[in-house]
Amino acid sequence: MTIGDLAHRFGLATHVLRHWETMGLLAPGRDGAGKRRYGQADLMRVALILMGKEAGFGLRQLRTLLGTGNPMDHPEHLRRHMAELDERIAKATAARQLIAHALSCPMPFDDCPHAREQIAARIPPPIPSTTGALDPRAGLVEP
Repeated sequence: MTIGDLAHRFGLATHVLRHWETMGLLAPGRDGAGKRRYGQADLMRVALILMGKEAGFGLRQLRTLLGTGNPMDHPEHLRRHMAELDERIAKATAARQLIAHALSCPMPFDDCPHAREQIAARIPPPIPSTTGALDPRAGLVEP
């Protein structure tokens, strides 16, 4: 299939596929006129790239993961990314719970003890400076 056919099939712009080619993620065959031609393996590759992007991988990371043809050849990258996803999921879950509470709480947001508790939990403790004085970001400055 042509680059236009492949792009249309996935709802992508052709320049995206060209960019992925320059990044080393795709390597389409060429016909006698030098035009790109994509086959079943390219369909699978584009689907895998899109799945990787949906999982939060960047193109450079995907190039590494897919460089050997098998993402499982890079378990350390996958484990690190899984830990990052777990952290993002935990933060998103907490945010969702706060929003759900705000929608169901009869109190104004500023007066809600639950909201105040969540906000207070996000305030970092004062950071001691190397001179022994508290960091001005903590609201306290040197005398």
